[in-house]
Amino acid sequence: MTQDIVGVWHLDAFHDVDEAGRPVGEGPLGPSPSGMLIYTPDGHVSVSMMPTAPATAPGPSYMGYAGEWRVQDGKVVHRIRISSRPDWIGIEQSRDAELDGDVLTVRATREVDARPQRRVLVWRRAGRPGGAR
Repeated sequence: MTQDIVGVWHLDAFHDVDEAGRPVGEGPLGPSPSGMLIYTPDGHVSVSMMPTAPATAPGPSYMGYAGEWRVQDGKVVHRIRISSRPDWIGIEQSRDAELDGDVLTVRATREVDARPQRRVLVWRRAGRPGGAR
């Protein structure tokens, strides 16, 4: 999968999910967030995401980070160098990733309000038919 995910990706969906994998609520960035994920061939990653609709509940107005990436034990690992969240700087985050054509689905579990929260992000490859926005 390493070279297969190199490129630019646009966010299609970002959801919190329950134990069965079903979306719960509108997600942390609202119903139709906008985002861009960039994987370079030399191992750099950059992620930027934001809501596109006015927030109905308190939440982040922007989420982003950059650093390095690698594939290890079948997972994509991001080493975060800069971030809109100071507590993420200098850490590594591991994600399950599934590539199906020009759709990259990323799953991770994070601590939210002192409890584990499962999240799913769906990205579509940019620059190809059906992938550009």
